[in-house]
This record gives sequence, structure tokens and C-alpha cells, in this order.
Amino acid sequence: MNHNSQHFFPGAHNGIPPTYEMLKEEHKVAVLGAPQSSAPVTTTVINIRSETAVPDHIVWSLFNTIFMNWCCLGFVAFAYSVKSRDRKMVGDMTGAQTYASTAKCLNIWALVLGLLLTTGSIVLLVFVYATAYSVFLKSMQENNGYH
Repeated sequence: MNHNSQHFFPGAHNGIPPTYEMLKEEHKVAVLGAPQSSAPVTTTVINIRSETAVPDHIVWSLFNTIFMNWCCLGFVAFAYSVKSRDRKMVGDMTGAQTYASTAKCLNIWALVLGLLLTTGSIVLLVFVYATAYSVFLKSMQENNGYH
């Protein structure tokens, strides 16, 4: 047994034989060791950066560039998407978010404007063809003598 731990118990230096509780406490002190020194405890802090997903909307911009490029909005949105991806690769998340937000806004406008102009063009073509067809039928009736 440890010589130093016997001095903590009453009766250990009086010549009285130790009881079971005294031996148990002496064993705990021997296992735990001496009290720690009052030296300052050094800690290490590791900052783990959470990767916030900044969408760059590059696929949407590419789609708008190919199919909905009215007023070149799809192309401009694609350029901002590429800038956003570049900023993200460098680690500038604020810049990437700014460029991505602009690309998203341009993509929305390109999509809405593209859908409206495409739908309007189709409706205009249907009216033009319907009018041309009715004029064609009227001229055929006049040529055949049907009045």
C-alpha cells in the first residue's frame, strides 16, 4: 500500500488496525493519484467551418441560355453563375452568394419573359395563320364563282 495515503486516515498513525472502509478509501486515493497541480490548463479549440451550400444556378442558367435567351438574359445569368462558382472555389462565400442571387434573379426574369414571349409568339402565329387561311378560303370561293 501507499505510505503517503495512510496519513490521511485517522487511526493510521495511532497503531489502530485499519477497517474495511479505511482500506477502501486508501485504495481510491492510490488509484486516483495525488491531487493535480494548480497549473493552468491549456485547451485547443478547433473551429470547423460548416459548409453552407451556395447554389450557383449554373444548370438553370445554361438551360435559359440555350432555350430562353430573350434579351440575352440567359447568357448574362450564365456569366453570373460562373462568377458565383469561381467565388465559391476561392472560399469567398459572401461574394458567391451575391453572384448567385443575381444569377437567380436574372434566371427568373429570363424564364418568365421567355415563357411570355414564346406563348405570345405562338398565339400570334395561330391568329395570323387562321386569318391567312380564312382569306385563302374566301379567295378560292370567289374564284370558283361562289358568292
